[in-house]
Amino acid sequence: MTEKQRNEGEGNRTAPRVYNRATKEFVRSGKVEKQADLAKQALDSPQRAELERAEESGKSKSRGEDPAVLRKKDAG
Repeated sequence: MTEKQRNEGEGNRTAPRVYNRATKEFVRSGKVEKQADLAKQALDSPQRAELERAEESGKSKSRGEDPAVLRKKDAG
């Protein structure tokens, strides 16, 4: 990024736009299936324990599932 980032504070509108654009580009690139296969291989390797520790570390900082997601699961 060549221009200086400005601090948008809480409610940053630029970050989600950049993330969504990059995600859409990745999906269109056709690399999703390959990356999913690599992830599955990692879970079937000695790396699994490290990945599970990282997942637990991330979950420990979570405030829980979004109630909107839970409502969708219950309705579906």
